[in-house]
Amino acid sequence: MGRIRILSDNVANKIAAGEVVERPASVVKELLENSLDAGAMDIRIDAENAGRRLLRIQDDGCGMLRDDALLAFERHATSKLSDVKDLLAISTLGFRGEALPSIASVSRLLLETRSAEEQTGTAVEIAGGKLLRCDEIARPTGTTITVRDLFFNVPARKKFLRSDQTELAHIGSLVTHYSLGHPNKRFELYHEGRELLSVTPVSTLRDRAFQVLGSGIMQDLVDLAPRTFELRLPPPYVPPGTRQTEAPESEIAQFVLEGLVSGPHVQKPNRNSVFLFVNGRLIRDKMLQHALMAAYHNLMPAGCYPLALLFLNCDASEVDVNVHPSKTEVRFRHSSAVHDFVRDAVRDVLMESRPVSSIPLRPSSPLPGPVQRAAELPYSEFSARVEAISFGRDSVEASATVQTEGLPEIHLPPVPSFTGIPNHAPVTTASGTAKLRRIPDTHGALDQLPTDWESVNSLAALPDLRPLGQLHDSFIIAAGRDGLWIIDQHVAHERILFEQILRQRAAGEVEIQQLLMPLVLRLTPAQQFEYARIADELNAHGLDTEPFGQRTIAIKAAPAGVGTGDIEKIVLEILDIAEVELRSASLDEIRRNVCATIACRAAIKINTKLEPKKIEWLLRSLAACDYPMTCPHGRPIALRYSTKDILKSFHRI
Repeated sequence: MGRIRILSDNVANKIAAGEVVERPASVVKELLENSLDAGAMDIRIDAENAGRRLLRIQDDGCGMLRDDALLAFERHATSKLSDVKDLLAISTLGFRGEALPSIASVSRLLLETRSAEEQTGTAVEIAGGKLLRCDEIARPTGTTITVRDLFFNVPARKKFLRSDQTELAHIGSLVTHYSLGHPNKRFELYHEGRELLSVTPVSTLRDRAFQVLGSGIMQDLVDLAPRTFELRLPPPYVPPGTRQTEAPESEIAQFVLEGLVSGPHVQKPNRNSVFLFVNGRLIRDKMLQHALMAAYHNLMPAGCYPLALLFLNCDASEVDVNVHPSKTEVRFRHSSAVHDFVRDAVRDVLMESRPVSSIPLRPSSPLPGPVQRAAELPYSEFSARVEAISFGRDSVEASATVQTEGLPEIHLPPVPSFTGIPNHAPVTTASGTAKLRRIPDTHGALDQLPTDWESVNSLAALPDLRPLGQLHDSFIIAAGRDGLWIIDQHVAHERILFEQILRQRAAGEVEIQQLLMPLVLRLTPAQQFEYARIADELNAHGLDTEPFGQRTIAIKAAPAGVGTGDIEKIVLEILDIAEVELRSASLDEIRRNVCATIACRAAIKINTKLEPKKIEWLLRSLAACDYPMTCPHGRPIALRYSTKDILKSFHRI
């Protein structure tokens, strides 16, 4: 007997289910797209046990005839394709004909539907791919699909599902995305009877964004009015010798882009706030994401992302949606031209709405603070600062305060004695003899250095740093045996607090402060899902929170040292970071991200004058850290200018 055999329909459907149905959110996606294809204007999703026990999708679409209701559960049965040529121009969200049979093969499914052409409806019940009944029922036009006990007959798939909070977050994120993509429709999402999302039809995208995202972000969004791009395609190839009455005409591909984008000062820690739709289909496309970030190049720090809702519409033949079974990836025929069109359109509207030089960095970004690195400044602004420093006032007042036009004051206290570079004293070697190291120069002063001036380890030099003062009340200037150091006081304190909070969290000794009045915070749907998932971790870090009504929480306590004005920002930042980056992260990664956010908000701010004792404490504490060279977000804490580089710059070596 041969080894090759044909799989049964039951096995084939379960294999297809492995590609199409990854989790409860996959079921919602497939059925939601079917409802939209059916022309539904009112869609309601009910879930229990995060979709494991129950998923019900109701719509008021066109419904199905009795015969179609039965035929829909056959593999590759679809009303959206009839010929292979249709694959070249797919205009519907669903088209494979795999969703219903795949879902029915791994669940207990009940389909109730009625078409306007029939007086009665049809109920079809299937369990594990086996037809149980097909009855005639009374119901209004539309379709209701109830999916119970997902993966009841595939325990290997069921055990790999995440927690209820995580699975519910995926469902909520999906419904939220599609509600933004179809503002003229009603979407409702309920979990075990509790309303999680309810939006009514509106006429504009801005109104729908207000419903879903809230009023706080609306003033930061810029309207991207519809912009059209036409690409003239070369005429089709005609083989030599082919008879034809007239020359073939070249084709024109038209692309229309519209939506909402945030100003560069809105800086999100991840791509969760980037919503991309192509012909009404929610997608994840690296090319379009790259085009969007290219539009923000030099307008926001690296690692920050905007909030954007972009809708790209084009001829169905210009985009291939049959790339992946989940239909979330697409491929454009002319990807380079589409990339440049999206980049230029977004860039133009940003340039029109706000000049580059006036864009500040917000403290809520992963790279907080208004002081930019020289490489990030526009050339004109950077040049002006260089000129101000180079051609400032020639005199230094007795108070040791240097003032240059347009720059903050630089406070320099009396320079403490430092023995790392003696003036004329000989250096005593191990043998007890005095040895001078002379540096060739013709201008006197520095004529000798310690013998080990080129081999000092930078990490080992931290405990020996001698503070000289502050620059712009933001950076500590310190002298070391190996050169001159500039330390960012904010990120230095952030690293100190981060390691301190980690130790306290591990020992269960987090210091907290009770609030006189609870702080009530309203959340977006996505934030509500994330809060339910990480509420215990927030409480373990001293953020004593509890639900306080629909999509609202009350904060009763916060970690010690955190200002009252920063508590709300800390919670919102943690929830924003958690949405995607931490959804698949380990508990330790979640804990470290929460600690980093709290430390960032509690750390000493820039533009803060520090007393000499405070500066010395900061340097000693930094030297005692396990990893004192970068902050928890990866930004450098200190810059060191070695003695060798200084001597080279002054042409002394």
